Amino acid sequence: MISLLPMMLERVGILVVFAFLLSRMKSFRDMIHYKHGYIDKAWMIVIFGMFGIISNYIGIQIQGDAVHSQTWHFDLNDESAIANTRILGVVIGGLLGGPVVGTGVGIIAGVHRFTLGGFSSIACGISAAIAGVLSGLVGKRYRYLGSSALLFSAIFGILMEALQMGIILFVAKPFLQALTLVKVISLPMILMNGIGIFLFMLIIQTIFQEEERARALETHKALFIADQTLPFFRKGLNAHSSKEAAEIILKWTNADAVSITNEQQILAHAGVGADHHIPLQSLATKLTHTVLECGHIIKAKSQDEIQCSHQNCPLKAALVMPLKIHFHTVGTLKLYFTDPKKLDQVEEQLGEGLGKLFSTQLELGEAELQSKLLKDAEIKALQAQIHPHFLFNAINTISALCRTDSEKARRLLLKLSVFFRSNLQGARHILIPLQKELEHVEAYLSLEQARFPNKYKVCLSIEPLLEQVLIPPFTLQPLVENAIRHSFSKPFDKKNGIVTVRAFKENDRVVLMAEDNGKGISSELVDSLGKQAVTSIEGTGTALYNIKKRMSEIYGEEASFQIESQLGSGTKVIIQLPLNHISWGEQHDQSVCSR
Repeated sequence: MISLLPMMLERVGILVVFAFLLSRMKSFRDMIHYKHGYIDKAWMIVIFGMFGIISNYIGIQIQGDAVHSQTWHFDLNDESAIANTRILGVVIGGLLGGPVVGTGVGIIAGVHRFTLGGFSSIACGISAAIAGVLSGLVGKRYRYLGSSALLFSAIFGILMEALQMGIILFVAKPFLQALTLVKVISLPMILMNGIGIFLFMLIIQTIFQEEERARALETHKALFIADQTLPFFRKGLNAHSSKEAAEIILKWTNADAVSITNEQQILAHAGVGADHHIPLQSLATKLTHTVLECGHIIKAKSQDEIQCSHQNCPLKAALVMPLKIHFHTVGTLKLYFTDPKKLDQVEEQLGEGLGKLFSTQLELGEAELQSKLLKDAEIKALQAQIHPHFLFNAINTISALCRTDSEKARRLLLKLSVFFRSNLQGARHILIPLQKELEHVEAYLSLEQARFPNKYKVCLSIEPLLEQVLIPPFTLQPLVENAIRHSFSKPFDKKNGIVTVRAFKENDRVVLMAEDNGKGISSELVDSLGKQAVTSIEGTGTALYNIKKRMSEIYGEEASFQIESQLGSGTKVIIQLPLNHISWGEQHDQSVCSR
């Protein structure tokens, strides 16, 4: 019995070497890695059946209690039996392939063992078939990738080998000869087959761990590429964003060329074949048309399958992924290869992942665009609420001047034109230069001062270089209008009201300030102004609310809106805007008072 152990270990080593060599073959790795179809199962039956046959041939001949280390056995006499590792291949096949594979391998190994002869041939043939069926049933219910899979597989193999010993004692004749055989071979075969199954399953687990590591690396690469291309795809599917994205994808994949298209034309092509895959020209391959029509990933392994319109195109393989927005195919992402062998399973999985990620990015970009459009629409709706309430008064004033001072009436008509042109421009733009807003203020003042001459004066103090600062329209004009309408109304008893409008830079912000020396506002009302429209005899506060609302919509928390006022001491409104939203131009100082 002891002398049999090293011989059995040698046989197990031979099979483990075969198993290792198989594990290096891509076809075998694919076979055990994915769901088994009929062809895969047939191949597994053949492969593990061959393990059983080889185990029978290289078994160790046992005659009585004598051990014969003959290398190959093709025929045994009626007094002989063999100690082998047949159960190893049967159990592994059943655990990996399920009932069909286990049963097939068990039958092949058992029938072959029966043909070799010997007094235990029937018992060994039956035990191999039973072990195959049981292994397949267990393999169907028990996954072999868990932390305890190796130990479980080894224990199960030991049980199957112990079952074979029991069948030999029960079936083989004469019983005393069978008992002697079991005494000699039971411990070495049970122990070595358990070790062999453990090592074989360790190799299988290594295959899966390598696949998982490879998938993790490809996932990391896909996410990295997606992160690099996100700023471009969020801008939509256009020539510029596609060009930048294609170059990034080409750099971080094994593709020889990368192309991105919309539904009508090539948007970008980077890499080999750029001489005839030209951006902004019509689609060059029929394969692209097919993907656009069907909306599924298509792999081409030859130039004929790509069907490029250029006869000498060097691209020999391609993976074409549809780019979708809300389930509608809007373009394609194409990975091209000059050698079809480079288009392996890893590149397929990477390409498929990139196609899905880019489709998601395009959807997010469209959602952001729709959100921006809605926000713009809301801002314009707020702007449209600001109407020149003094329209009829201005017309009446101009009408009266037509009889007494026609030249002044003409000038006021021009100012009225400027005022309404500014209103229209403000309703069409989110941001305008400060200079345009000041023109709006000046036009308004000209019309109001024609009605109430010498009642107040407005001083403008604009810091150098700030006239081209971009600010929301209807920012300063409503503040000046509020001061004139409300700050200087009764019971204001001063002879002259003064409104000061300032614009200056402070640290990283631009400060716009409108200040008057009018009658002021109560502290209770100040707390409400700018937060909501209020009910008041003097007004509703809608203008201030609109200004603050637009600040929030455009700048978020980067802008601030503040009202300071005391009864009898005037009112100050301070608006602070971030410099990162500023457009600068070379302008001069503006400091002027208007009466």
